[in-house]
Amino acid sequence: MATARWPCLVLALLSGLAASGFPRSPYRLLEKRSLPEGVSTFTKVYQAVNGIEVYSTKITCKVTSRFAHNVVTTRAVNRAENAQEVFFDVDLPKTAFITNFTLTIDGVTYPGNIKEKEVAKKQYEKAVSQGKTAGLVKASGRKLEKFTVSVNVAAGSKVTFELTYEELLKRRQGKYEMYLKVQPKQLVRDFEIEVDIFEPQGLSMLDAQASFITNDLLGSALTKSFSGKKGHVSFKPSLDQQRSCPTCTDSLLNGDFTITYDVNRESPANVQIVNGYFVHFFAPQGLPVVPKNVVFVIDISGSMSGRKIQQTREALLKILDDVKEDDYLNFILFSGGVTTWKDHLVQATPENLQEARAFVRKIGVDGMTNINDGLLTGITVLNEARKEHRVPERSTSIVIMLTDGDANTGESRPEKIQENVRNAIGGKFPLYNLGFGNNLNYNFLETMALQNHGLARRIYEDSDASLQLQGFYEEVANPLLMDVEVQYPENAILDLTQNTYQHFYDGSEIVVAGRLLDEEMNSFKADVKGQGAINDLTFTEEVDVKEMEKALQEQGYIFGDFIERLWAYLTIEQLLEKRKNAHGEEKENLTAQALDLSLKYHFVTPLTSMVVTKPEDNEDQAAIADKPGEDGTPLTPSRSWMVGYQHPQTSHYNYVDGDPHFIIRVPEKEDAICFNIDEAPGTVLRLVQDPVTGLTVNGQIIGDKTASPDSKARRTYFGRLGIAHTHLDFRVEVTPEKITLWNGAAQSIFSWLDTVTITQDGLSVTINRKKNMLVSFGEGVTFLIVLHQVWKQPPGHQDFLGFYVVDSHRMSAQTHGLLGQFFHPFDFEVSDIRPGSDPSKLDATMVVKSHRLVVTRGSQKDYRKDANGTKVVCWFVHNNGEGLIDGVHTDYIIPALF
Repeated sequence: MATARWPCLVLALLSGLAASGFPRSPYRLLEKRSLPEGVSTFTKVYQAVNGIEVYSTKITCKVTSRFAHNVVTTRAVNRAENAQEVFFDVDLPKTAFITNFTLTIDGVTYPGNIKEKEVAKKQYEKAVSQGKTAGLVKASGRKLEKFTVSVNVAAGSKVTFELTYEELLKRRQGKYEMYLKVQPKQLVRDFEIEVDIFEPQGLSMLDAQASFITNDLLGSALTKSFSGKKGHVSFKPSLDQQRSCPTCTDSLLNGDFTITYDVNRESPANVQIVNGYFVHFFAPQGLPVVPKNVVFVIDISGSMSGRKIQQTREALLKILDDVKEDDYLNFILFSGGVTTWKDHLVQATPENLQEARAFVRKIGVDGMTNINDGLLTGITVLNEARKEHRVPERSTSIVIMLTDGDANTGESRPEKIQENVRNAIGGKFPLYNLGFGNNLNYNFLETMALQNHGLARRIYEDSDASLQLQGFYEEVANPLLMDVEVQYPENAILDLTQNTYQHFYDGSEIVVAGRLLDEEMNSFKADVKGQGAINDLTFTEEVDVKEMEKALQEQGYIFGDFIERLWAYLTIEQLLEKRKNAHGEEKENLTAQALDLSLKYHFVTPLTSMVVTKPEDNEDQAAIADKPGEDGTPLTPSRSWMVGYQHPQTSHYNYVDGDPHFIIRVPEKEDAICFNIDEAPGTVLRLVQDPVTGLTVNGQIIGDKTASPDSKARRTYFGRLGIAHTHLDFRVEVTPEKITLWNGAAQSIFSWLDTVTITQDGLSVTINRKKNMLVSFGEGVTFLIVLHQVWKQPPGHQDFLGFYVVDSHRMSAQTHGLLGQFFHPFDFEVSDIRPGSDPSKLDATMVVKSHRLVVTRGSQKDYRKDANGTKVVCWFVHNNGEGLIDGVHTDYIIPALF
C-alpha cells in the first residue's frame, strides 16, 4: 500500500474470509521438537488454510530519473480438493497509472487491455448483469486507491497475479519520499521488496525505515546502499522475522515502510535526452528567500468547533514561529460575517508576532459559513498592500484558506464565488485552499485554487491534523523565485509540458518534458528565467545530445523509453488538470488529447479502463480496472461503476435493529462490527448526540410481554424513538402505532397507514405506508426508521422499530452516542482466527481502541431495502460492546426520551 509520493505498494492475497475483508492466515504452524542434549531446535511445517497457499509475494520498484516502474507479483497454489476463490488486493497511489495486469493460471496468461471507458463499459455491465465479480479500483485512505480482483482456482492449480503501474515522483521539502503501507496480513514464505534507483545526477542520500519492526530485526532483513548514480534497497524478512511472536502464525508486517532519497545539486538544472524526448529538472539551492505577504483566511463557523479549531490554533501558532521578519501577514476569520486581525498587512516583527499569537489563542467558533466574503476580504488586503506600497516591491503574495464546509450564507453559489475570487485576484498571486475533513465540496475548492495558480489539499480529521497544516505551510514558506519561465530554442521543441510557474519554492522541483523536433540535433540549450529576492536570474543548461543519449543508454538500467513515458505521464496529468476548469469545445479537445495518449501509452486514467478476460465456470468473464475521476467517482458513471468506487464520506452507515443489534459498517475494511445492549424494558439509550448541529436521537427499549422480568432469554427491541433538533425547535416521536411531530408547541400526529411528505426549511419527513419513514435535515444528515410488524401468535410479541443512519457526513466531529461515536473513522485489526466454542462459528482476536477483545463471527440483517432483510456478516463484540464503545453501556442510559 502506498501514498501518492511513492510508487511501490503491498498486497494481500486472501482466501476464505477474504470476501469480508479479513484474510485468514494462510498457514498453521505444526511444531515437532527434537532436543538432543544441549540443543534446542524447531522443525516448522506449514499447512495451507482453505487449501490456498500463498508462497510468493514480490514487489519490484525501479526508479529512473524520478520516474518509477513497478511490478507486483504474487503466486499461490490451491491444495484443496475443490475450486477456491482467491482475492488479489493492492493499494496504490492515487496519482499512479496502472499500465498492465495479467492473470496466469496453470501457465495460461490472461492479459489486460486498455480501452476507452465507454467501450469497456459494455463488457463490464454484461459481466455484472450476470452476477459475476470484477476487478475494481476504489478509494482507500488518504492517498491510496485499492485495486481488487478475484478468480476461482481449480483444485491443484497455480495462479499468478501481476500488476504493473507507473508514477513520477515529486520532490517535497528537499527529498523524494517513497512510502509503502505494508500489510500482507499473513505469513508469506517468499516475501520480498526490491527497489533500484538510478539518478544521472547522482544520489546525495538514501534511507529506509519501518514502523512495524524493531531496528534489530530490521537490520538483518533490510539492506540499503548507494554509490554514485545507483541506489538499492532490499527488504526480505524470513518467516520468523514476519511473526508477531515466536510461536505465532500471524504477521507483524503491518505499518509504514519509508524510503527517502535526494540527488546531487551541483548544477541547479539537469537535462536528459533519450530517443528524441527530453526531461528538464530544475531545483536551485542557496538563493535568498523572497519575502512573502501571506493572508490566512480561516473558517470559524460552528462546524469547526472542538478538535478542529484547537488543531487549527496549534498549527497557526507553530507557523508563526517560522514566519520570517521580512514577511508580512494578516488573519481573516469568517463565519456568518468577517473579522480581521488588522485593517492591513503588518510586518512580522517580534512585537507583531507576539500580538498575533495572542489573537490566535483567542480564536473561537460561531455561526454559518461565508466563504465568499472571507476570501474577498483577504484578497482586498493583499491588493491594497501592493497598491499602497506597504510591502517590498520584490515580494510575493499568497492566500491560504482553510474551511471544513460549504458556503451557506452570503453568496453561496460555487460558480459565482469562483468568478468573484478569480476577478479579484486577477492572476496576480496564488490561492491555496485547504479542505478540513470530508464534509465539503472538494471539487469546488480544487477548481477555485487551480483557476488562481494554486492548489487544494485535503486535511484529514485525525490526531495529526495540525501537523498536516504545518506541513503544507512549510512547502510554500520559502519562495526562492517568482514568475519562472523555462525557455527552449525556437522551432526546436514540440509538445512541451507546462513551462511557466508563478513560484519556485525551496525544497521542490520544476519538471518540464517535451519532444525534439530534430532528433539529429547536436546540442540542446535551456534557459530558466525568474525574479529573485534581489534581482532577476537566468539559469542556462547546455548539453551534447549525442553524448547524453549514449551515456544513458549505456546504463541499460530500466527501459529505453522511460523519458518518453515520463513525458506522456506528465502530459496526461496536466491535460486532466486543465480539463477541470475547461468548458465546451475546449474541454472536448483536452479530453480527446488525454484519451489518445492514455490509449497509446497503455495508462489506466479517468478516461480509460483496463479490461481483463479471465476464466470463470468454463466461460470468459470481463473484469475491469477503473480509475476514479476528479470527484472520486468514475467520469462516466453507471450503476455498475458506482458499485466499484465508494466515496468515503457516504460509504459509512450504522444502524440498530432487532434484539437490539447494533451494526457498525466499516467500509475501509469491507467488514462490520456488531454488538448487543442487554437492558430491561423501559430503559432509554442515547443513540446519537451532536452538540454542534443540535441533533439528538434516543431510543426506548420494549420486550416481549410474556417473558418474565428476570428471564435472560427475554427478547428486547426499540419501541420508541425520539429525534430532536434544538436549532430548528423540532421533535419527532416514533412508535409502532403513530408518528408525532412538534414544531415548537405545534403538534402533528400521523399514522403508519399514511403516505406523506412534510417539508420545511432545513427539514424533510417522508412516511411510507406501513414500511418506513425518512427524516432528513438538509443535505448530509438522513435517518431511516423501519417499522417491523411481527406475527402476533403466540401472544406477547410486539411490533418494533429499526433505526438506520443513511447519511451523517454533515454531523460534527463531536458527535457521540452508542451509534454516533462511530460516525468518525476508526481502525481495528483482526488476527488469530480460530474455531470458537460453538463449532459452527469462528472466534478471533480484535485490537480496537487500544483494547484486545475476543470476538465471534456472526451475521445480522439489514432491513433498509428488503422486508426479509439482507444478511450482513460481522464480528460480534461480547458484553454489551465492552472495549469497543467508549466507556460502558450504562453511560448511555438517560432518564427520558427527550
